[in-house]
Amino acid sequence: MSFQSLRFLAFLTVTVLACLGAVRRSPGLAKGVLTAACFVFYLQDGGWSGLLALAAGLGVSMAALQYLMGEGPCRRTCLTLAVCWHIAVLVAFKYVGFLTGGAVSVSWAPLGLSFFTFQQLWLLKEVYTGQFHPANMEDLLLYAFFFPTVVSGPILRPGAFFPQLCGGKFLHPDGQDFAAGFYAISIGTAKKVLLADNLGAVVNNGWARMQELSAPGAWLVILGYTLQLYFDFSGYCDIAAGTARLFGLRLPINFNSPYRSLSIGEFWKRWHITLTAFLRECLYFPLGGSRKGTSQTYRNILIVFLTSGLWHGAGWTFLIWGGLHGLGQIVERVWGTGRDKLPRLLRWAVTFAFVNAAWVFFRAPSVSGALSLLRTAVTADFRLPETWMLDGVLSNETVAIQMVFPSSVQWLDGARIVLIFGTALIAALWPRNTAERMENFRPTVWRCVLLAALAAWSILSFTGVATFIYSNF
Repeated sequence: MSFQSLRFLAFLTVTVLACLGAVRRSPGLAKGVLTAACFVFYLQDGGWSGLLALAAGLGVSMAALQYLMGEGPCRRTCLTLAVCWHIAVLVAFKYVGFLTGGAVSVSWAPLGLSFFTFQQLWLLKEVYTGQFHPANMEDLLLYAFFFPTVVSGPILRPGAFFPQLCGGKFLHPDGQDFAAGFYAISIGTAKKVLLADNLGAVVNNGWARMQELSAPGAWLVILGYTLQLYFDFSGYCDIAAGTARLFGLRLPINFNSPYRSLSIGEFWKRWHITLTAFLRECLYFPLGGSRKGTSQTYRNILIVFLTSGLWHGAGWTFLIWGGLHGLGQIVERVWGTGRDKLPRLLRWAVTFAFVNAAWVFFRAPSVSGALSLLRTAVTADFRLPETWMLDGVLSNETVAIQMVFPSSVQWLDGARIVLIFGTALIAALWPRNTAERMENFRPTVWRCVLLAALAAWSILSFTGVATFIYSNF
């Protein structure tokens, strides 16, 4: 069920009202209503086959937890078997084609399998190390299938999520929760529909006719995808966080203005924060982290980022993307404090340029395609971008303006580029992001009017079902 659809808004409204009504009778009943709603949400897109596949994995986790919470001698073996199960299922559905060179392939995968797998691994790890013990097994269903996060995260840390289910705020949202929820949902939807989808039109048009691109056109494609991916995924996380607040729950911050970073290391402290935390605690530290010498530290960094690349997709382009970020962090460590002496603007520019170039491999259909686009970007072909790159960009708005002002055709193309890319850059680099504003959001008349206008514009812009990029991972 797409977040940017009237069906989701109707589903969310009914679910919130049903939970608020049920909690007056019994907190347990309200929790059951929310859990049932999560299953209904998943079935809309994941179907029974996907639900049953994830339920089988959850059953393995629940069986393993019975041993992990004890003191028996089989705890380590039990953990190993459960971890192997989850990794094997992930590999079978998503990577067998890549690993066998296409000789064997699976035509489908359960919706949200990658996020589900990492959450289960994090749960097993925290219970095994004694960092967390679930109060009751019924809450595992809500943890695994909580509908705002089941498709594309963020990845929920058990020790931060489960205690909220026993807190007084759960299913007892107050006025501040509703105000913050409406704010985050409105901003997130606008990010996705008004920015990410329009930037995506430029990116898709450019990739479809890459041989015709000039250098400026290639840079529009590169920068367009950098911004598209950010507003697509951060928009999803904003909607998820706002939705959770309507039930009295707080989700972890997953983005903290990543494109303002002054280094690759800082970028990964700001981008997909929950994934970074998972890989650090469940892979980097168990590998030895930085405790076993320089060469082992560099090896561990590469393993972590290659894993991150492979988790995002089964292909060489994703591995190269992950490898580039791993090498980038190693170079920064070797450079040391000397890099910090460079001007802040220069450090930001180098970091932002590197991130842009690396995203090309993330988006490209092949390694050769990525290299071809990068070569085009550094040629001396300075022709202005072709008008066909704007096909589908603010198309409804453009038609309306042309009907009112027929003579506007000459300047509309340039205006659309400036509006979309300018707004996206300002929003991405703005000092205060959605997560920060959400924490102390206070509704005022002008804020309510602005948010209502954004929400109305976004709803009017719904055209079919546009998939969030990270739902593919």
